[in-house]
Amino acid sequence: MIIDRALIREVLHTSGAVTVVILSIFLVGRVMGFLREAAQGGIPVDSVLVLLFLKLVTYMDVILPLMIYIAVLMVLGRWSRDNEMTVIAACGIGLSHFLRPMAIVVAFAMVLVAGFSMYLSPLSVRAALSIKEEFKNRSEISGVVPGVFMDTRKGQGVYFVEEYDALADEYKNVFVYNNALSKEGVVVAKTARQQQDELTGDRFLVLKNGTRYEGNPGQPDYRILEFETYRLRIREGPVPTPSLPLAGRSTPDVFGADDPRIRAEWQWRLAKPIAIPILVLFALSFSYVEAGRSRLPSMLMACLIYFLYTNFMGFAAAWMNKGKLFHGLGLWWVHALFFGVAIYLFMRRSRNEPILPRLGLRATH
Repeated sequence: MIIDRALIREVLHTSGAVTVVILSIFLVGRVMGFLREAAQGGIPVDSVLVLLFLKLVTYMDVILPLMIYIAVLMVLGRWSRDNEMTVIAACGIGLSHFLRPMAIVVAFAMVLVAGFSMYLSPLSVRAALSIKEEFKNRSEISGVVPGVFMDTRKGQGVYFVEEYDALADEYKNVFVYNNALSKEGVVVAKTARQQQDELTGDRFLVLKNGTRYEGNPGQPDYRILEFETYRLRIREGPVPTPSLPLAGRSTPDVFGADDPRIRAEWQWRLAKPIAIPILVLFALSFSYVEAGRSRLPSMLMACLIYFLYTNFMGFAAAWMNKGKLFHGLGLWWVHALFFGVAIYLFMRRSRNEPILPRLGLRATH
């Protein structure tokens, strides 16, 4: 049917436009945070774009349901404003007719969100953690930007690297200043690379073909030493293995687990695609109002419903995490509660009754 195809086409097109806006806001906020973290030496500079992409993939299972919800509200709201809904109602087509085309959109969106929630989002969390931990497990100078003087993490020295050869994992033209035990020391070397002691786990920076200047300027004990190989301890002990967060565990690992925290994670992943048809029912109920009436009350109600629904899911997941909620109940009671409310509002709208009689939100067919 022409109306069905038009609705599907416009919802998908509007969803794309809404996605661009939401992602633009998200990317602007996140890129500033990543750049600030990179400037502080917390993450590798050359991985900012990769981490930004992974963070985007992590949140796509949350962004997509909101995208569909807003798109349906915008499309049917515009149809109502342009009196297209009045013409459609005059042809004997009621609100329940839109359930069929929207079912196609909902099915597509549920599959897409489930793919992100169950597979791509945990995978992106693991990949981002791997990049950050690999960076942290390097030496102190791994956070140094070539051509920039950087303080050590303990604040007792300064590193300068002119160039880093990622292919050979080798630093070139290295300058190290250290002020420890009331004695200043400067080491310059042509090349350097990292090395870990297999027995103690200590990490060393092995400098090649350089000179060490040690002592306080103006004092008679000042020494100059040329070397072929010089080992500088940069970290004591082995690097602890980081624990994988629940959001990064694969779906087969969290499915059917007995731990309340893991069960809460499974329910949270499952809740995201399940929420889509419920949100679409709300969007159909709040999408348009009677001609000549303000759309502000219905839009405020739509926003309120969305935040109530998502926050109830978050609270229920937190209760499960703490073991305060029976695991068999999970988040299903939240879905059932809001599904019942959505059906009630949709039936009132289908009968051309006010959504809430007290607010008088009436629409005409």
